[in-house]
Amino acid sequence: PIFNLSSGAIMRRNSSSDEILSRIVLLGKTGAGKSSLANIIFGEELFTINSTFNSGTGQCQSETKSINGRNITLIDTPGFFDTDRSEEELKPEIVRCITECAPGPHAFLIVLKVERFTEQEQAVVTKICQYFSEDALKYAVVVFTHGDQLPEGMKIQEFVHQNKNLSDLVKKCGGRCHVVDDKNWRNNKGDAYRNNQFQVAELLNTLDKMTEANQGKCYTNEMLQAVQREIQRKEECIRQSSGNMSLEEIRNNAKMSVYDMLMIRSAGCATGALLGALLGVADMVKHFQDLSQVLATIGEGQKVASAALSGVVSGGAIGFNASEGAETPMEAIQKAANAVWNQSGFSADQKNK
Repeated sequence: PIFNLSSGAIMRRNSSSDEILSRIVLLGKTGAGKSSLANIIFGEELFTINSTFNSGTGQCQSETKSINGRNITLIDTPGFFDTDRSEEELKPEIVRCITECAPGPHAFLIVLKVERFTEQEQAVVTKICQYFSEDALKYAVVVFTHGDQLPEGMKIQEFVHQNKNLSDLVKKCGGRCHVVDDKNWRNNKGDAYRNNQFQVAELLNTLDKMTEANQGKCYTNEMLQAVQREIQRKEECIRQSSGNMSLEEIRNNAKMSVYDMLMIRSAGCATGALLGALLGVADMVKHFQDLSQVLATIGEGQKVASAALSGVVSGGAIGFNASEGAETPMEAIQKAANAVWNQSGFSADQKNK
């Protein structure tokens, strides 16, 4: 992925005050019920729900509400894990998610439906670990939607134990799992377990225990912390020239500014990674005398993959740094391409060829 959010930890505090703020990111495939779950947690319809399965949440949406004296920010994500969307299409929403949850989320809610746990669901979990690393599961709770599909008298833990892969996932999440239902559990007073108010209270209690176990720290990394520092820097600049702008308006304007900056620099990062991969392979074979040597080497897939991967890592970093100060994605691409090429060791004559 363009953005690899490896783990770390930082104390949870709102940047603009000392009040406790919990940032919670909802992850899951389109149609899993992320937006509905967010509305159930907040007890009101703040998040947009699309009735068409294929549409789902088109953009990352963030809302904050006070619950039991604590400000909770829920960050609803688009179909990060939909196979019909390219990474290039998802990149703006990944960047938006990064800016919304900086310096890092205190919890991930992995949202699944009460249904058969298939390869598609397993692929979602694999993708989560690719984006955020498996350490993110220390900060995760599995929440099931469509609870009315549970057999009569069955609790969600029993349902989980029926499938080994699903059971393994919940174990990696510290055994944390809950269930809600958007339609039939809203005002169900006949069964305390099959009641959304009961389940949300249990979920919040689980989140408190998990935060305590994580020593009040949130999941973060160098990128998220750098984004937070940049947001704070922008906030200070806006505050000095804003007049009577509210703290919320200042924060939102700062995040939008950083979002635009990240989109530009990600263009440089992507360009550097692509060119780095190509040059990495080219560098491996440039000293060969004839075509047969080149073909023989390319046939060794591991060597080619290793050269390309090395180029991706170094080229991405070079491109990201080189695009600093660029005002448009095209300018970032040009700066990144020039920087990667200049550090590649190839001559200007080879570049023209």
